[in-house]
Amino acid sequence: METALAKIRPHTSSSLPHQKTPATLLHALESTLTETHTDRTPTAYFAALITTLDGTLQKKDTALGDGDVLPAVLYLLALVVPFVPHLVIQSNLSTLLSLTAPLFPSLSDHAPPLRSQLTLYSSIFCTLDRSQLDTPAVRQSFATVLQLCLDNRPKVRKRAVDLVDDVLSNPPSPLLRHPYAERVAEWMQNSLHQARSGVLPKSKFATKEFSVDSAIRLLALLRPILPNLPLDVVPPIITTLLTLPRLGNPYLSQSSYSILSDLISTSVNSGTQSSTEQIPVVLSAVVSSSPPKSDVTVAPSWLRVLGDIMLAYHSADPEASSQEFIKVWKTVWSFFETSHAQIRKAVPQALESLAQCITLPMARTAMLDAPDGKSPIRAAVAQITKALDSLAYASAIPELLHVVSSLILNLNMRFENGRSTLAAEPLLLPLVQKIADLRIQKNFEHKEAADSVIATAMRIVGPAVVLKAMPLNLEPQDRQAGREPRAFLLPMLAQPHPSPLGHFVSYFVPLSERMFNLQNKAEGDGRQSEAKVWNVLISQVWVGLAGYCHAPPDALTPAFSQLLSQLLYTQPELRLSVLKGLKSLVESSLAVSQADPEHPIEISIVGGSITREAAIQNVAFLKTQVESWFAVFFNVFDSVERESRGFVGDVISVWASIAEPREISKAYRKVVELFRQNLQRLTAAPDVQQNANMTTMTQDLLILLLPCLEAQEMTFLLQICMTNEVLCCKDNGIQKRGYKILAKVLSSGKLQTDTLATLQQLDSFTTGLSPAAKKDRFVLLANLIPNIPPTSLHIIPSLIPEAVLGTKEPSEKARSAAFELIVCMGQKMSNGGLVQRQMVDGMDEDVAPEANASINEYMTMVAGGLAGATPHMISATVTAISRLVFEFKDTIGSQMQTEIFTTLLVFLSSSNREIVKSTLGYTKLAIHTLPADLLRPYLSSLVPALLAWSHDHKNHFKAKVRHIFERMIRRFGWNDVYQAAGEEQASKVLVNIKKRKERAKRRRARGEEGEEEVVPSGKVATGDAFEDVLYGSESELNESDDEEQVRREGNSKRKGSDHGLRLRVDDDEPMDLLQGAASRMTNAKTDRRRKPGQDANRFKTDEESGKLVVPVEESDSDIEISARKAAKDVAGNAYRESVTSADGFVRGPNGRVKFNKATKKRRREDEDDDGDIEMADAEAPAKSKKNKRRSEVKLGYEFKAKKAGGDVKKGKVDPYAYLPLSQTAKSKGHDRIGIAGKR
Repeated sequence: METALAKIRPHTSSSLPHQKTPATLLHALESTLTETHTDRTPTAYFAALITTLDGTLQKKDTALGDGDVLPAVLYLLALVVPFVPHLVIQSNLSTLLSLTAPLFPSLSDHAPPLRSQLTLYSSIFCTLDRSQLDTPAVRQSFATVLQLCLDNRPKVRKRAVDLVDDVLSNPPSPLLRHPYAERVAEWMQNSLHQARSGVLPKSKFATKEFSVDSAIRLLALLRPILPNLPLDVVPPIITTLLTLPRLGNPYLSQSSYSILSDLISTSVNSGTQSSTEQIPVVLSAVVSSSPPKSDVTVAPSWLRVLGDIMLAYHSADPEASSQEFIKVWKTVWSFFETSHAQIRKAVPQALESLAQCITLPMARTAMLDAPDGKSPIRAAVAQITKALDSLAYASAIPELLHVVSSLILNLNMRFENGRSTLAAEPLLLPLVQKIADLRIQKNFEHKEAADSVIATAMRIVGPAVVLKAMPLNLEPQDRQAGREPRAFLLPMLAQPHPSPLGHFVSYFVPLSERMFNLQNKAEGDGRQSEAKVWNVLISQVWVGLAGYCHAPPDALTPAFSQLLSQLLYTQPELRLSVLKGLKSLVESSLAVSQADPEHPIEISIVGGSITREAAIQNVAFLKTQVESWFAVFFNVFDSVERESRGFVGDVISVWASIAEPREISKAYRKVVELFRQNLQRLTAAPDVQQNANMTTMTQDLLILLLPCLEAQEMTFLLQICMTNEVLCCKDNGIQKRGYKILAKVLSSGKLQTDTLATLQQLDSFTTGLSPAAKKDRFVLLANLIPNIPPTSLHIIPSLIPEAVLGTKEPSEKARSAAFELIVCMGQKMSNGGLVQRQMVDGMDEDVAPEANASINEYMTMVAGGLAGATPHMISATVTAISRLVFEFKDTIGSQMQTEIFTTLLVFLSSSNREIVKSTLGYTKLAIHTLPADLLRPYLSSLVPALLAWSHDHKNHFKAKVRHIFERMIRRFGWNDVYQAAGEEQASKVLVNIKKRKERAKRRRARGEEGEEEVVPSGKVATGDAFEDVLYGSESELNESDDEEQVRREGNSKRKGSDHGLRLRVDDDEPMDLLQGAASRMTNAKTDRRRKPGQDANRFKTDEESGKLVVPVEESDSDIEISARKAAKDVAGNAYRESVTSADGFVRGPNGRVKFNKATKKRRREDEDDDGDIEMADAEAPAKSKKNKRRSEVKLGYEFKAKKAGGDVKKGKVDPYAYLPLSQTAKSKGHDRIGIAGKR
């Protein structure tokens, strides 16, 4: 409530009456509360506003215009009432109703106060009990609100709809459904009936218009309140909804069908008999009311509701729904013939819903039927097969392929007829094979959709079945036989599927060996491109291992395990694929084996045949292989680069999760012994990098095994790492991993340690601490803090300086860890305890020996850093205090907050920029976080201190201060901040900030048509609330000092990108429009322009070098070369002329066009250029008048020097003209030409 009221208070000086009056009234009420020494509680505000309302009505001051008192009282009441206790509202219900209910008629013509009244009644209705809801006045008020749901004004109507929704969603306890639900349902049913029949207005035109508008508004109300209506009123509402599309309004029809889908789903989920019996009637009515195929607005909604009704019918009665399957399928299928893309996209969604209605008897009947049989599924598949070759459905190929994918997914039903067979295999595999044949055709454009179908088939029936019907054809003998390769099948192997691991061993392992031999042969013959192709195919084959390893029905064989280990050692390119397969093998088998038999998990392998018992056997077998695989993984971990060890470590962790304790202990002992040996070697020879690398490698292995260790082993590991050789090692990596191991050991919960002794021991290692290890050290200390005994909190002051200085570390992770440590210590102190001050180093003897632990005591400890000897320490302390103020703003006492604020306010006058920068951050945080009443008395000191830095550009101080003032003005109001500025020069800064904000607001308001303004955003939200408050802003560092230009972005979408579907012209090849039309259609953009390299096909290629052989007669002639140079010259001259000529122009800094001045120099240069152009174009049939004027021969032109402008030419006199003066002097008229050839 205080936040809402704080937004109103600054508007007392507003020029808008509807803002000024509530603010003035609020100030008057608060002054009264202050004079009577009454706390500003919601109840006090409520009582004062009720008294004010009563007095206003008694004075008959019922004006409802802008600036009048009554709308202001209603506005404040609507704002305060949600925070008033329910008992207060219930006890004053009669007073409230007597004052506000009679206002409804007079408020009907004034929307703003009417909305306030509705907000007020929303809170009232939600607080009443059952007995009060039956009061006549309350029932009458609710009836008025229901009528307002049909109001012509959108905002009033929305507020009324929200009120009804809130009331029905919050029934009085202990009722589960609101008493008004039946009344609303009855009113809704009657209103829909009246809207359908149009009984209210008199004229026919007005009847239809009113009926449509009323029906649309009723549906807008029905959608949110639908879950809260009684179930027995759903059938009549459904009946009425089916008749609304007859009114002929597309939007009304669309909304009716959409709500009809929700109603059907609600009625089926309720399980009532009446709703289940009504579905066939609704289905028949919807099917018979088919919209035109060209109706883009209604048809998609109609198709969607048809699919939803079939799904609901299937849930209620699967056997009966199967009888309607083929009828509805054909009805929906007919909309594929439309030319509108929106309708075509809705068809596969409806058919997907129909595919989900396929039952087991339907699939069994289809399997027993002939391929050309009449069963529903066979008929649907035949229809799709025929459509793929039909020209009529060529534009709907992607949608058809989507339907095939849906059928494959929903025919995932296994039958035991001699052998285990999925229904999708015999029914849809021929269709998938046809799609694969289309996929390999050169001109087929929908390859991605075809790949999706084939990938779905491979996921359902498995590669063993798919590859048997569609071989890969990758080897040379397949190409020689003319079989098209299907390399696009290889990337689909990586997804989970039901094929056994043995199929990979028997099919792909030999294939990869043959391709490896072909790769070696190509490399030996120097065919590097071919060798690269074979290399890529081998990689794709082994990427598919992960799909075979996902919960396979069979286990690893010793021979295949040996092959995988050899690949890990010898084939770095295949290492990642093999590791993924081994990881998936353990994770998937473990997930299935741990499933609850009564509630099995949804296994990600679709159609998998593995059972829980088989998965348990697989896990048991894998446990016996852990020791062997640990040896392989450890060796691989050692051999790879440090950057590539991450995934190997993940695989080790997964296999360690299923290992027996003795296997873990055995591996742990080997690694620990190796760690100790390498650490000793490193101590003896610290400069040998190999020793450091081996030591860090063993530490990484220990971190991976650590979660599986026993307490005794962890204790031994703790002792090894808590030594000077590890935590003070010169190698950064060893230090970091040492602290990381200690943190994981202490946070595991398996080990009991003496926290104080551990902290004292860690304190001795600070001298040799590396900056790179600070983050892990802070994490370790944060794990130890919660375990400090409440009576030993004197250890915390010794940790504060290290944590505070950590907030200034260059590493972001180290800073974050330091902040977490500071907060963790604050939480420990706020939990209570005892601080023995005499045991704190450097504590004065005259202070109390003991103190109770609290957040205030902790803030005092941290604030001691403000007396630090260096600016760095003071700045870090200010930053730490800011973090603590933000984290514990609700628990730190107001007196402590005041002391902190006044203390840090002094640092704003410091001459050290580092200190000021941190203090500005705290000031920004304080204005955002602390109560306004706490800061308001110090504005007179804070504003001048900030203004002192408002002109300093260094460190972005000017932008930071400006943003602080923006927040301050929003928080305290313009008048308070401006009055605190005092000095005239300082107040100019605030006026400038106000004007900038107003200009920005005006620019946003008058955004130009057709352009979209880019709202300047501050730093992206980091996810850390403290960072967002301290550094995030909407203006800081983003707005330049001259913000006159608004950044806008144009619409980058190109028009005309959709060119429609058309036939592809293919070099006069005959086209069969009755067969294979799908590969003859295209919707790509026609581009008849000459493409780069287009003429290269006309030349032969040298087989040895691969270079083009260009005949001599085809080479460029001198004339062509000259022509190209001339074209380049013209292009260059055009640009130069636009810049330098008298007819050219330039653009200024603001983008304005500035034409060149016609100076003598420019005219002379133009004349020279024109002369050259005239010579080149002498044979042109005609010239413009301008060229004729410029081409006039000047008097004495033949004697003029080519370059010089005077009378001297290379040491000798060369006058302009050798003409008698008398001849020139006889010329009369305006166009006289002087001796120098000038007019």
